[in-house]
Amino acid sequence: MGVVSGDEAVVPLAEGEQALAAWDWAAARELFGAALAREETAEALAGFGEAQFWLNNVREGIQWRERAYVAFRRQGDPARAVDVALWLCRTYLASLGNAAAARGWLARARRLVDAHHLEALRGWVLVSEAAEVSPVEGEALAREALQHARAGGDVDLELWALGALGDRLVAQGRITEGAGYLDEAMAGALGGEGRHRDTVVFTSCTTMISCVSCAEFERAVQWIGATDAFTHRYGSPFLYAECRVLYATVLLAVGKWQQAEEELRAALEVCRNALPALRAQALATLAELRLAQGRPEEAGRLVNGLDDQPSAVPTVARIHLARGRAANAEAMLRRWLAETGDDSIDGLLLTELLGEVDLVQARPESAEERGRALAERGATFGCDLLVARGERLRGRALTARDVDRARSALDTALAAFARLGMPLEEARTRLLLAGLLAGRGESEAAAHEAGTALSAFDALGANGDRDAAERQLRELGGRGAPSRPRTSSSLTRREHEVLALVGEGLSNPEIAERLYISRRTVEQHVARVLSKLGLRSRAEAAAEAVRQQWQAPRS
Repeated sequence: MGVVSGDEAVVPLAEGEQALAAWDWAAARELFGAALAREETAEALAGFGEAQFWLNNVREGIQWRERAYVAFRRQGDPARAVDVALWLCRTYLASLGNAAAARGWLARARRLVDAHHLEALRGWVLVSEAAEVSPVEGEALAREALQHARAGGDVDLELWALGALGDRLVAQGRITEGAGYLDEAMAGALGGEGRHRDTVVFTSCTTMISCVSCAEFERAVQWIGATDAFTHRYGSPFLYAECRVLYATVLLAVGKWQQAEEELRAALEVCRNALPALRAQALATLAELRLAQGRPEEAGRLVNGLDDQPSAVPTVARIHLARGRAANAEAMLRRWLAETGDDSIDGLLLTELLGEVDLVQARPESAEERGRALAERGATFGCDLLVARGERLRGRALTARDVDRARSALDTALAAFARLGMPLEEARTRLLLAGLLAGRGESEAAAHEAGTALSAFDALGANGDRDAAERQLRELGGRGAPSRPRTSSSLTRREHEVLALVGEGLSNPEIAERLYISRRTVEQHVARVLSKLGLRSRAEAAAEAVRQQWQAPRS
């Protein structure tokens, strides 16, 4: 390699920083790569690693930033070394599930702050420490970090501390108070108050984790909508594997199944080198999607061998129930409930599954009691989801013994699921209500509920539930709802874009270049467009795109 002047070596490095500032990750990677080819500096290593991370190359991002940490230490820049160490702490934990490595990097950051009296960075260490201790201790650390932020005028740290404080309060069961801090952090981050790119990522992921942990799906959905503009311009802020999985959990709950699958596929790719617990969480969520789609055998294959992973327990238990193995489900649920206790959201949801076992095992009184306790705890927590699940369980248990009370419970559950925007659970509750009404001889009302449920199952692609609804309608003397017409309304925003470009006559490589996505992703989008619209070829897709263009309203 020839001798390169200092000015020439600085040019790609400066341009790489500009590309990062402009959120142009591919250009940043190329520019930092060029800088590294001239001279391996700490700044170039750190920038290259950050670009790799934003491009979803998490493992590569970690490797390059570990080298950057060493380089900053050697060149006598402890402040930058602390910044990199804290980044490594977060990424090891949230994308690889490696708590030991995360604690190690946090310890390195803390030691550097102490040794070099870097008081301006102490608040950042406190924010990271808040997640490592009990919720009560974490609350105190987050409040201390907030004081550092406000004293030093560090807006990014303030937003991080608000998010951490909200998370620790939610973990204590102080959901309303904690959610207020999370909302404030998200508003500031998405509003552009922070200067650092990671602020939106941290606050978004912290909010998602907290909302799912306390079953605040409605709030999670609202914030997902608020991130749309950011996502469209810069990419998803849910970069960490754990956050992607929880994001997918919410998408699954609210009926956005195609998006949920895309996020789960991305999460599985990100955490391919992660520890088993994190990968199990992604696989279990994908299995939940398969169960909802009426594909239990595939769901079973996904979670095969994951019985010892807590995140997979509910899914494995549901698969046992679907296969008629209620005793196996009960043994697993009781074992894990003894470990988790029934005070947490996770424990309460396991209690609901035990109620389903009770119903299968002809123990309706026990199921009713579990449902009542679940609804009462949900009311105490202010959690509509727990109330809905508890009342539905009560309704199922009471159907054979007290029809009026059963109907009241199912009506309460139905209203709650509708309010939460959970179409699958709403439709399942309607089908239960249809069965109850049919038993009372109210055939017309029963057929209406079953038909409404059938339409919802058909729209979602919940084939197992759809078959059950059709059977119910046939028993009521109805013919069932007609198949849902295949229209472009079933396409995602990205699929609409791909269809339009097919209509322009672009090839897959040309579409990939236009949309800045891989050719394989384009192939997948095209295949889904053909399937959703019932088209047989690319030529038919092009014709459909032209037809839609002519039918679109003119301004």
